[in-house]
Amino acid sequence: MGSYFLKILLSVFVCLAHTNISILGFNSSSQSSYVKCRERERQTLLNFKQSVRDYYGILSTWRDDENYRDCCRWEGIECNNENGHVEMLDLRGSESHSLSGLINITALVDLQKLKHLDLSSNGPLTGRQIPASIGSFQSLRYLNLSQSSFSGTIPYELGNLSNLEYLDLKETDLDGEVPSQLGKLSSLQYLDLSDNYDIYGEVPSQLGSLSHLRHLDLSGNSLSGTLPFQVGNLPLLHSLRLGGHSGLKLKDRHWLSSLSSLTTLGLYSFSDLSFSPYWLPMIREHIPNLRELSLVGCGLSDDHISSLFPSHSNISFSLSILVLSDNMLTSSTFQLLSNYSPNLQELYLSSNNIVLSSPHYPNFPSLVILDLSNNNLNLTSSIFQGNFNFSTKLQNLFLGNCNLTDRSFLVPTLSNKDSSFSIVTLDLSYNLLKSSVVFHWVFNFTTNLQSLCLDNNLIEGPIPDVTGKVMNSLVILKLSENKLQGDISSSIGSICTLKELFLSHNNLSGEISSFIQNYSSCNNPVLERLVLSNNVIIGKLPNLSAFSSLRYLDLSNNQLTGEIPESIGFLYQLQSLHLEENYLKGEINELHLTNLSQLIELDLSDNSLSLTFGTSWIPPFQLYNLGLASCKLGHRFPSWLQDQIQLSFLDISNAGINDFVPHWFWNKLQYIQEANMSYNSLKGTIPNLTMKFVDDGPDTIILNSNKLEGVIPAFLSHAGNLDLSINKFSDLNTLLCGNTVAKNMILLDLSNNQIAGQMPDCWEHLSLLEFLDLRNNKLSGKISQSMGSLVNLEALVLRNNNFIGELPLTLKNCSSLAILDVSINMLSGEVPS
Repeated sequence: MGSYFLKILLSVFVCLAHTNISILGFNSSSQSSYVKCRERERQTLLNFKQSVRDYYGILSTWRDDENYRDCCRWEGIECNNENGHVEMLDLRGSESHSLSGLINITALVDLQKLKHLDLSSNGPLTGRQIPASIGSFQSLRYLNLSQSSFSGTIPYELGNLSNLEYLDLKETDLDGEVPSQLGKLSSLQYLDLSDNYDIYGEVPSQLGSLSHLRHLDLSGNSLSGTLPFQVGNLPLLHSLRLGGHSGLKLKDRHWLSSLSSLTTLGLYSFSDLSFSPYWLPMIREHIPNLRELSLVGCGLSDDHISSLFPSHSNISFSLSILVLSDNMLTSSTFQLLSNYSPNLQELYLSSNNIVLSSPHYPNFPSLVILDLSNNNLNLTSSIFQGNFNFSTKLQNLFLGNCNLTDRSFLVPTLSNKDSSFSIVTLDLSYNLLKSSVVFHWVFNFTTNLQSLCLDNNLIEGPIPDVTGKVMNSLVILKLSENKLQGDISSSIGSICTLKELFLSHNNLSGEISSFIQNYSSCNNPVLERLVLSNNVIIGKLPNLSAFSSLRYLDLSNNQLTGEIPESIGFLYQLQSLHLEENYLKGEINELHLTNLSQLIELDLSDNSLSLTFGTSWIPPFQLYNLGLASCKLGHRFPSWLQDQIQLSFLDISNAGINDFVPHWFWNKLQYIQEANMSYNSLKGTIPNLTMKFVDDGPDTIILNSNKLEGVIPAFLSHAGNLDLSINKFSDLNTLLCGNTVAKNMILLDLSNNQIAGQMPDCWEHLSLLEFLDLRNNKLSGKISQSMGSLVNLEALVLRNNNFIGELPLTLKNCSSLAILDVSINMLSGEVPS
């Protein structure tokens, strides 16, 4: 035995001796032959880092000092051991950490030997277009920019990457057409452009030239036209997914007959399949080795599925995953599949017309996942009493939104209970369950549960005290949106495996101290999400230092009192903190927040809190969402906001600010989606800035009830909803008639200002406007003819101005107008019909 392992060990060393690529920067050769990274490439990486926002320390080893000079040892870098060139840059993000800011791909062009580039799952990003310079990375074999917020068109220069084997651009903000130049990627094996809704146009026929392609996913886009027959010229294709939101047509089915190597086929929202009786038989006959088949939203009936499974065909035995969601299937298909799919491991039949009226079902011997959600399964029969046995291997069962009632669940006796039942995920959400008997049914049904979803039902009464004792393997527990009452069961706190607990929108009362105390006894806390919002929980906020693993904490809309303890600063992993709408009081200082470096959401609104920070304080975090409404921030405008460059939502309304708004703040509005600074005493003018907005501009800007004055700048027209009422603005010509006026405004409230003079006559720029309020100003003269271009207008309020003459006849174009108030003016004539 010893000599055998010695031979194995020797062979491993022989393999390592011939390896040229370092792994995570560590050379497998002797130290004397190790080659450090090239200085020019090291500087390139440092320059790239400068524009990146790294709040999670992903690039902490990228340092310009003597101990970290070798970039081949940096996180995410791999080099060639013979020449020191950087060959891999892997900076993929995750749910818990990612890069943001400016990810400047052009800054990396000096890495000419780069073979592997992964920037996926990062964001939000600025300067988000994929640059044309991407085509200069001639050595690149792997490129993954998926699930990041890259935008703009797909650069045709990608076609220059003749060595590229893997290209993944799924789930980004890309738009435009698929460039035909992708057909020049002669080495490409993997291409995924899925779930980019704004990609449109026809599928380039040139994709049929990618003779090495094994994976092609064009689903979830807005592609149109007819799928080119050249797609059938891909002999090595193993996985193909098409359709979704698009108007893509499958006019000719013969291209499919050439793809006999397919093991995965996904066709989404193709009505062509239901119009012809030949499509599914062709799949059965010409693609005999399918392992995964998805036919979603194709209008299929039971007869169509019968043609796919005539007795025991090859596909009956080869399929392990079958997705038939969002069709018109009934229980007949369910019965058919149980007879002719012995090897099926995953079955998805959500959003069909399946009704289960009997508690006895055929067995699916291999089934691991069953999804019957969004079916009207049964309202009356006790279909799950003891004999629920689709498969002894079943681990995941999804029955959400199936109109299930209490009568569907009877507690089985111990003699009926199958002790080998292996369910680990059970979803009964969005049903009509009222009685807590469902808890006891679950307790008897399985004790191996890791995920239980009972949210969005009508369940009344308390959470059973034994929950934590019986369900001691739970990882996820969702009970939100019910009518649960009483205290939060302290036994839940003893579930040390729990990672996510959702109890929001119930009638739970009492304090949470016993729950906290029980959980504090867990040796290795793993709880990441705790959501108790919208209940009637009382008492003081306890010491939460035991919850060191928490990433998301929501206790909002309760009746918590007292001060926020400084121990909240020990939640080092915290990303979201919601304590809004309670009765909390006292002071928040730097000690509460200094250690929360990963915080991205903070909402303390509608409490009696005062925030006291030093004038030079720089927060350790970068927030996306900040809510401090009705918190007292002091008279000075909060200077610490200057360093918050990722803000998307900001509410500092009614915060006691009595100051001029600094110039740097207005520049932030090109990134912010919602800003509310109303009910303060903000002073001064708003500068007329030229901005390049992210997307189309902010959704909402609310500045009402302040002391702002002067001209209203044009850049504010980019807001979808703009409320500047109760201020001292005097001119709106620039807002309406400037060169950069946008056309996406829906609501404009300028009431109770000091706007004087003639009404501007350029309303055609705001053709989407639905609500306009100019009451209580000093406008004079005639009402502008161009107001007739506001064809979507529903409410027009011009009350208490100095308008004269008649209403313009063009107002008859405003066919949606429901509210018109022009009183207290000097108008004459009739309202145009």
